[in-house]
Amino acid sequence: MKRRGTLSVLSFFSISLLLAAIILLAVNLVRFSRVRALLPAGLVIANVPVGGLDRAAAAQRLEEVYSTPVVLRYNGAAIYLNPSVVDFRLEVENMLALANLERTQKQFWEDFWDYLWGRTTFPTQIPLSASYSEERLRAYLTDIALRYDQPSEPALPVPGSITFQPGKPGLELDVEGAIPLIESAMNSLDNRVVELPLKRVEPQRPVFQNLEILLKQTLQISGFDGLAGIFLLDLQTGQELHFAYRNGEDVPVKPDIAFTASSIIKIPIMVSTFRRLNDTSDAETMKLLEDMIDKSGNEAADWLMDRVIDPLRAPLMVTEDMKALGLENTFLAGYFTFGSPLLAVVETPANSRTDVFTDPDPYSQTTPSDIGMLLEDIYQCAQNGGGALPAVFPGEINQAECQLMNNYLIKNRLPMLLTAGLPEATPIAHKHGWVTVNGIINTIGDAGIVYSPGGNYILVVFLYHPDQLVWEPNAALIAQLSSAVYNFYNLPVQQSN
Repeated sequence: MKRRGTLSVLSFFSISLLLAAIILLAVNLVRFSRVRALLPAGLVIANVPVGGLDRAAAAQRLEEVYSTPVVLRYNGAAIYLNPSVVDFRLEVENMLALANLERTQKQFWEDFWDYLWGRTTFPTQIPLSASYSEERLRAYLTDIALRYDQPSEPALPVPGSITFQPGKPGLELDVEGAIPLIESAMNSLDNRVVELPLKRVEPQRPVFQNLEILLKQTLQISGFDGLAGIFLLDLQTGQELHFAYRNGEDVPVKPDIAFTASSIIKIPIMVSTFRRLNDTSDAETMKLLEDMIDKSGNEAADWLMDRVIDPLRAPLMVTEDMKALGLENTFLAGYFTFGSPLLAVVETPANSRTDVFTDPDPYSQTTPSDIGMLLEDIYQCAQNGGGALPAVFPGEINQAECQLMNNYLIKNRLPMLLTAGLPEATPIAHKHGWVTVNGIINTIGDAGIVYSPGGNYILVVFLYHPDQLVWEPNAALIAQLSSAVYNFYNLPVQQSN
């Protein structure tokens, strides 16, 4: 009887343990089922902790976090971009499906067994999956640019002067550079502030044609009441200004106006000399060239023409060379020596005009445009061996000779007229000239190639007055005109604060 009682107790205890185990298993199954219905603890989706939440709550949390505005800073100004404006969308279902796929790779009972023993191999990080409309973002940034961009302001002439006030640089949104930065911010939780990339917009140059207005204003302010002929050529762009001005009114320049060439005609003489010069090592010839240009020697010019061009017809041959180059208003009809005969009476379109008269010397004449174009021919040939000189005189004028011509003109450092309007040591390849009759000056001219940091250009200025040109104010006027053009090409830079 005693033994049977012991077995009953053991049976009861065993049954109790079995029932307890079944109950514990059931409880854990219920708990596991509840846990399995939620997102696992420690799960992070798109850097947002969502463990222990159901799918709806996790989706809501993700939407709340990623819908906060992105702050765009434009030069310190804050602009708040709501992601929905650019159709930013979280692909929540895809991310939750990825999490569920990872979790359901295990069989239920295998996963339950790991749960009982506290083991999990579930990934804790699900990467962000989102999309947006780049087209809408680009349109949004374009609108910001329209509202916030600061246009540059060109340099403008100071009223009543030949100087320019500095232009102001502008700011421009770099739309292409901003797009990846904003995309990164919309996909981030910690860094949702974007310093928009900006581009500095340099001030535009003043309109080239406005320079004509400035030069005419300079003539008016000076009180000059004679005739001014001006030719300007931009050697970078090929743009040109060509006008004549008298007493506040324009004078037609087609055909151009004939002026006494005086010593400026020595530029054509130099060209004709190099055309026929076979030996640049001839010391005597090169000395005559230097004296003719640098010292403006008339005797040197005559001797040079006799020695190199022709002892009888040299002036007319210079004229023929100019016509071959298309410069029909430039000629030399006699030697410089006083009393030399006039070898020909030369009629040109310029000196045949009846509406304007500058009493041009029948021995030598030119026009602002003619001598300007001849300087351009020398410049192009010296720079790259091109231009009209080697084309019209093939095998007779080459680049090295043009460089020599240019150098001779640069050595002519007369500290007046065009040169006086330039900063010291600015290279200018030029030749000047004026006419004095009985001590009275009626014509002053200067023609040169200016090599400036802001660009190279050719400037030709002729002044004529039927009564008299007083030297000091009119030489200063040519210097002012030269300075105005130089200032246009070399604008002042605004100092940063």
